[in-house]
Amino acid sequence: MDLATILGIIVGLALMIVSIMMEGDISLFVSLPSLMIVLGGTMASIMVNFSMKEVLSVLPLLRVAFSRQDNDNTQIIETLVEFAEVSRREGLLALEERAQATNEPFLQKGIQLIVDGTDAELVRNILEIELYFLEERHRIGQRIFEQMGQLSPAYGMIGTLIGLIAMLGALDKPEQVGMGMAVALITTLYGAVFSNLIFLPIAGKLRLKSNEEVLMKQVMIEGILSIQAGENPRIVEEKLKSFLSPVEREAAGRDRSRSQSAPEGVTVNA
Repeated sequence: MDLATILGIIVGLALMIVSIMMEGDISLFVSLPSLMIVLGGTMASIMVNFSMKEVLSVLPLLRVAFSRQDNDNTQIIETLVEFAEVSRREGLLALEERAQATNEPFLQKGIQLIVDGTDAELVRNILEIELYFLEERHRIGQRIFEQMGQLSPAYGMIGTLIGLIAMLGALDKPEQVGMGMAVALITTLYGAVFSNLIFLPIAGKLRLKSNEEVLMKQVMIEGILSIQAGENPRIVEEKLKSFLSPVEREAAGRDRSRSQSAPEGVTVNA
């Protein structure tokens, strides 16, 4: 689980609830009609704007946003450098079985293409096309949550108008005026909270995870093409490290030094 996402939502809700309890009765801020207006209206608009298949992808996207994604670019670079060393010693055909042992379908596909003797430019085109459509699929999920973030405050305002109309229509019934005003204000609150604490942050988290995955696959593409070109493994390593931040490069260098200095048969835990 992605603790940052979960803690962010929990802390945000907890601070608001504590603030409300310090000022008055929390039951005054609970309104089922307001919740129905905001969430029901937002989901209805999403269904109008997107296909049913895209709407049904919301729950899997939530799982992605709340799950921890292990995109270890350093590990991928080490694997590609190892493949480069094997290729120079034993040839490209020796990589086929090693690639199948990995759990990266994108890497497996790229290695299979070069093992099959596919032209380097065609390999790049095939992998970049697949990467492009991966980004497009990710953007659909991001757009869904971005639109939910834009729509929920709008439905909060619609709820406010509904509450005000109900209040004005019941001026001769003082006991209903308070209920109409409560719906008017609480619906606006719900719309703002859902937008700024849940929908827009989830869209941002999905964008961040998409960028991380795309970067990892760009590393794979460059590594695969370098292996096909028969480049020196050290050159491959230096080229791929250019994708890493200075902090990641320094950490990778320390790990490599520790593994090289460890006695034979001894495993160094990172």
